[in-house]
Amino acid sequence: MIFEKIHTVQTSDELVDKAFRRATRAMSGKKVTGRETLLKANESMVLTSANILTDNLANIVRRFPTFEDLPPFYYEMADILVGVDELRKSLARIDWASSKIHEIAREYVGKMRRSRDPVSLRKQCFGRLGSIMGSIDKELKFLNEARNKLRKLPDVHNEPTIVVAGYPNIGKSSFVSMATGARPEIASYPFTTKGVSIGHFMVGNDRYQVMDTPGLLDRPMSERNEIELQAITALKHLNAVVLFMIDASETCGYEIHEQTNMLEEVREQFPLPLLVVANKSDLPQFRELDIVDMQMSTATGEGVQEVLGKLIAMVEKSKE
Repeated sequence: MIFEKIHTVQTSDELVDKAFRRATRAMSGKKVTGRETLLKANESMVLTSANILTDNLANIVRRFPTFEDLPPFYYEMADILVGVDELRKSLARIDWASSKIHEIAREYVGKMRRSRDPVSLRKQCFGRLGSIMGSIDKELKFLNEARNKLRKLPDVHNEPTIVVAGYPNIGKSSFVSMATGARPEIASYPFTTKGVSIGHFMVGNDRYQVMDTPGLLDRPMSERNEIELQAITALKHLNAVVLFMIDASETCGYEIHEQTNMLEEVREQFPLPLLVVANKSDLPQFRELDIVDMQMSTATGEGVQEVLGKLIAMVEKSKE
């Protein structure tokens, strides 16, 4: 997944402690006699600590993706969760600090070579390096929080997608399993209470993904917060169609009028091709409804392939 290679971002104190300890350890046990060896020892400590800091900071910047190159879906999700502009500013500050530390280390090495007191200059240099690191502590903490949120995003591919919507207990997960012929993977959005089921199937050389999104598309829009509404909007960046399932038997615990109200809300919020299908056609309580396009039973499998075929045709049409 795009954000998996981002490692834990350490705090400024942790990075400074690591750099200064490594520099001290590199000189421990070495005999320092005379001005030349004293100079080399302190010069080495400055360069060692600076290199550790600049390498760690450069790696933080390098491991975050270039946001301009992200697929639109992930770009918008990153913007929703942490703010892309804030990420750019923080990464720019880290990049600045890396360059500044390298510059200061070189400056003090030059001063040491012209001075009779390299020890005090080395301490002065360490103070300046520590000050620069302290100035970016807020950015380092922000980037670590962002990393933790972004790594929780599910692995959604930029490929033809069927998004399944509807109230709980109407057979959405069963449809995903039947459509993909396997147990779907469960991933978590950071702002949903349940995992998102994602399954895949092949038609010729084309791979399709089927998503059941509990916590996003299984309750009225009026009950959602702003972030959830934005997340729903982000799904429009996928080449997707929406399957809205209705339990025409009402055995899910929700009446038809509640389900149709939610259908209209999804239709308004979700600017994508939409197929309305009545499920549980095998039950005696099943009712014929004028508002549906097709019917099926995920319990018996009746009509499932026909529904899937219609959805595939809708995806292909949406490509055009």
